Amino acid sequence: MRWIFRALGLVMVMLAIVLGALFFLPGERIARIAADQITKATGRQVTMSGDTKISFYPILGVSTGAVEIANADWSDAGPMLRADSLKIGVEPQALFGGDIRITGLEAVNPAIRLERARDGQVNWELGVEGVAPSGQSDGPLATSNRLALTLDRALITGASLSYTDHATGTVQAFSNLDFDLRWPDYDGTATFEAVLRQGSAPVTLAGHLDQVGQFIDGAVTGLSARLSGPGGSVAFAGRGGAQPQLQGRLDIDLGDTDAFLAALGLDRLELPPSLGASIKGGTDLTLTDALDLSLRNLTLNLGGNAIAGAADIALGGDVPRINAQINAGALDLSRFAGADSTGSASPDSGWSTSPIDASALALANGEIALVADSVNLGDLKLGKTRSLMTLDRARAVFELRELRAYDGLITGQFVANNRSGLSVGGTLKVSDLNLERFLTDAAGITRFAAAGNGEVEFLGVGNSVDAIMRSLSGKGSLRTGRGVISGIDLDRLMRAGDVTGGTTIFDAMTASFAMADGNLINQDLAMKLPLARASGQGRIGLGARDIDYLFTPVLLEGENTRGLAIPVRIEGPWANPRIKPDLEKAVRMNLKAERDKLEQEAKDRLERELQERLDLAPQEGQNLEDALREKIEDKAARQLRKLFE
Repeated sequence: MRWIFRALGLVMVMLAIVLGALFFLPGERIARIAADQITKATGRQVTMSGDTKISFYPILGVSTGAVEIANADWSDAGPMLRADSLKIGVEPQALFGGDIRITGLEAVNPAIRLERARDGQVNWELGVEGVAPSGQSDGPLATSNRLALTLDRALITGASLSYTDHATGTVQAFSNLDFDLRWPDYDGTATFEAVLRQGSAPVTLAGHLDQVGQFIDGAVTGLSARLSGPGGSVAFAGRGGAQPQLQGRLDIDLGDTDAFLAALGLDRLELPPSLGASIKGGTDLTLTDALDLSLRNLTLNLGGNAIAGAADIALGGDVPRINAQINAGALDLSRFAGADSTGSASPDSGWSTSPIDASALALANGEIALVADSVNLGDLKLGKTRSLMTLDRARAVFELRELRAYDGLITGQFVANNRSGLSVGGTLKVSDLNLERFLTDAAGITRFAAAGNGEVEFLGVGNSVDAIMRSLSGKGSLRTGRGVISGIDLDRLMRAGDVTGGTTIFDAMTASFAMADGNLINQDLAMKLPLARASGQGRIGLGARDIDYLFTPVLLEGENTRGLAIPVRIEGPWANPRIKPDLEKAVRMNLKAERDKLEQEAKDRLERELQERLDLAPQEGQNLEDALREKIEDKAARQLRKLFE
């Protein structure tokens, strides 16, 4: 047993020597050893200044004053990290070389600066010899120069974080952050939890990162994270890399999008209930180191509107470039189109004067194909829709490949341009459009029913629907088959002078028109009726929502009837126009023949009296006026000759 006591005595002596050495080792020495080893392992200069103190219980460690970790050599924005103070707990063997096992790390008020250079380099890449700038392994030195560091627990309080993308010029900043990291095994899993206090309430980011050592070396490894706060949560599960690189599933569950954005310190979007006020769904996501984002199996419920599809988004330019295919069922855009809560406007309320915010047209470029079973635009209701929207520098061109609406088909092109103030225009062609339903929804006009075909070119400028409608210019034409005009019976009007209601059935109608300053001018309306024909001309106020139009039906001549025309003037607001016969014009038109006959009889009588009194005898082919002039000239000549006789 004696040798056992001798061995125990030797151990006690060695332990006393080690502890004595530790008691006499200055804190600055521990700080310098830690700083030197971290500098060597990361390739970044680490500076610790201020009072440095060593602690032995409950852990071996050191507390420092201000600490700085240098930024990448291509950055001139200052240190990558700076903290007011730092506490580090280490295992004793770390003082004598080998891996740095940090049992505890606490930083107070650190400021962390993350940057992405114009050429794609990021400042969080570690410049260790043998590791390629991209972070991928590069030769046999990569393994021997790995960052030998683990953390039992790191606690950061009161942190500020900024991210600057020098390629796009965007800067994102967060303040008053808390961060808790546990990383006990270098090649194992790290768990993290961060609390962000940017807005009205805290937001928590929690998750884990698998195989941290490989992640630091530039590999892609398992990653999951959930961002939770007032209004809902956003979660990612998949794989990630530091370039950055992501691949996995993104799930969104936001009951109140605005509350969630406010908690992140972002501006509220005040989205309509059916267009993102709440969002639930997800997508398979892939993000490459070139910042190319791919979304597949995308499904989102936006609070009433459900969409599905896929998209490729390039995030590396000045603005994102999108190439997307979106499929929707019944798409309700009534709130976006400016309709009231019922989805329609009162016919006599006038156009909306609310400003149209078209700034979203400048947020991205690219092409978005949309297929929807139906589209509700508030005043207008569309059916099956297939369109391609091309966005280019705040100008959107909608190619209408198929737009079913009001029992008809609309094709053509619609343009919204917000480069220097908002303007809208386009060229549209319609076939078999139900004019009764269309005019009722679009303008509150309920008296005209027919199926129409036509074309229209238009342009409007302004920042509200009212301003656009009052500035409309362009041209177009319209053709219909059999139809009905409610509120007036033209046959009864022309035969009995009765204007008290009824309906008029017509066989066909054609018209062309021009638009200027919000007024539609028509001069050639032609309508065929069973026992009559009609023409029309006048003005329709597209901006003022009024009408001043003269409609002239003419009874067809028969064996016992003669053609009779009774012009009808339609004037007043669209909601309640006045329809009355223009009797003065009717008298002028229908009594023209009698007036012409009386005028001719009076003229003939006058000519006979002049001939008798003046003894005129016009020669063949000579009218009375010429004969009278000839006689006066002859008489004047005889009188002049007498003066010289």
